[in-house]
Amino acid sequence: MSAIIDSPACADRRDLPLATGDAGRTIAVVAGERISLGRFLAEVRGLAARLPDRRHAVNLCEDRYRFLVAFCAVAARGQTTLLPPSRTRAAIDDVRAQHPDSYCLGDVDPCGCNALAPLPHFVPIPAQLPQAPGGVPRVDSGHVVAIGYTSGSTGAPKANPKRWRDFADGVQQNLAALAGLYNEDAPSIVATVPPQHMYGVEMSVLLPLLGNAAVHSGRPFFPDDIAAALRAIDAPRLLVTTPVHLRALVESGVELPRLAGIVSATAPLPQALAAAAEQRFGGEVRELFGSTETCIIARRRTAIDDAWTPLPGVRLQPQPDGTAVEAAHLPALVVLADLVQLLPDGRFLLRGRQADLLEIAGKRASLGDLTARLLAVPGVVDGAVVQLDDADAGGVRRIAALVVAPTLDEAAIHAALRASIDPVFLPRRLRRVDALPRNETGKLPRDIVLALLR
Repeated sequence: MSAIIDSPACADRRDLPLATGDAGRTIAVVAGERISLGRFLAEVRGLAARLPDRRHAVNLCEDRYRFLVAFCAVAARGQTTLLPPSRTRAAIDDVRAQHPDSYCLGDVDPCGCNALAPLPHFVPIPAQLPQAPGGVPRVDSGHVVAIGYTSGSTGAPKANPKRWRDFADGVQQNLAALAGLYNEDAPSIVATVPPQHMYGVEMSVLLPLLGNAAVHSGRPFFPDDIAAALRAIDAPRLLVTTPVHLRALVESGVELPRLAGIVSATAPLPQALAAAAEQRFGGEVRELFGSTETCIIARRRTAIDDAWTPLPGVRLQPQPDGTAVEAAHLPALVVLADLVQLLPDGRFLLRGRQADLLEIAGKRASLGDLTARLLAVPGVVDGAVVQLDDADAGGVRRIAALVVAPTLDEAAIHAALRASIDPVFLPRRLRRVDALPRNETGKLPRDIVLALLR
């Protein structure tokens, strides 16, 4: 009989295990092979013994399983994983400048020549992971195991430390967010989001470690690759994705195996897209609401619901400039820029962000609503409406837009927008592009958007 690894719920709260469940359970699927939890922990111990004596590590692994091993090896050594807002060299260098005692870990490519080698203090992870005997690694519950950075879509990236107890408590909320999508069988996950993003950490790293789930090691991008990854895992299958990937799946015509559900986050999910995905693939599409600061705090079935249901223990308090969030997994109250309207039944509606609200000539609108109207124009594939930083001679910060619309010209797009947008909010500057500069999770870094518009 396989050993049972204890769970955070019954462990000494001063230190918690890095993973829980039966040692024989599958934690990951790698190139068609089922990796047991016992083997995974042996590889964590083996890699941990080879890590340098530094306080921080930047985990750049493309392979999700190697990310898992490296993440846990770093934690087992009492170190902290840094999660930059992107894996560009500039973002990595910026985060490492804040933590000069750091090093990088990454995958080794097939030719054995790692493209990241020029990075100072780079530790390549070997193709054959080392193993070492021993017990289940445990981590002090108050240890900061990760520092996640916000995306930079609304300004400069900000650091958010995460303790191991916060992650362990958050897993219970993540399971509540998925409740009803699958039965008691352990779910298998395919994720299109990188494990370095907080949404990716919660859904494709912590759930396999502490939520009895298994995860596919890849990060498929194209619809056919997503379908192949889903076929490689066992039912019940969960697809963790973003609106950008979901739209591509719906429009591709690809056939997917039976899904227990589809989970979406990182950007607003249009109701029509959620409904189309449910009709096309069968399973419920569940949208999750959260942030790097708070992790996941609410859910909704977007195809039929506008309102969000807070997860157990989450308390929201509207404020003039945003919303205060309290939860068991948060060490302190967090104030988000999102504006909410609380409903009598305990749910809430999102009303945009204070920074997104516009007032021109005594009239009001929101960037989110203007973007939704742009996306509703027939022929528009993707787009975003933004407010420029510089004001005109009258002191007004004008509206601009980036649009992907291969069959339309600027005049046609403006004509369509006039039918649904007040003239004072029409984008004065509109630029057609082949593709929006979205990052790995579909977000648009503001500095890159403004550079394109200039």
